[in-house]
Amino acid sequence: MAQNVLAVYPGTFDPITLGHEDVVRRATQLFGRVIVAVAAGHHKKTLFSLDERIAMVREAVAAYPQVQVESFSGLLRDFVVERGGKAMVRGLRAVTDFDYEFQLAGMNRSLMPEVETVFLTPSDRFQFISSTFVREIASLGGEVDKFVSPPVLARLKAKVGRAD
Repeated sequence: MAQNVLAVYPGTFDPITLGHEDVVRRATQLFGRVIVAVAAGHHKKTLFSLDERIAMVREAVAAYPQVQVESFSGLLRDFVVERGGKAMVRGLRAVTDFDYEFQLAGMNRSLMPEVETVFLTPSDRFQFISSTFVREIASLGGEVDKFVSPPVLARLKAKVGRAD
């Protein structure tokens, strides 16, 4: 493990899924400190507010003392550099993610050449999960308990107006 290396795992996390949690777990095995950077999400219409997303992520990563949760807006580059990040963690689920993530990594390398992008894949059972799918399935009354933790499930059901 890179004891003194700070990695940043950015995302909207709307909501945080078991796949995201798996990537955080994997990142803690590689880096001494990890910041899960929750994007304000100005570019997306989110189901959960920024404060709700931060609370869900904090609950999800509570078992990892080396993980901090912070929000950011503006350029990710500024956030990473200000905190002294040396690696950026990105999750890859499938080949379709790779093209976008590869382009993003190239742009980030141009903006912050001292920061490496590290791609991590979640366990096989989480590779098809996306927050977008989870939100859509939940809003249509489908079951998403296999895709999110119980606290996230409760918040999701409350948000979409479902009580079991």
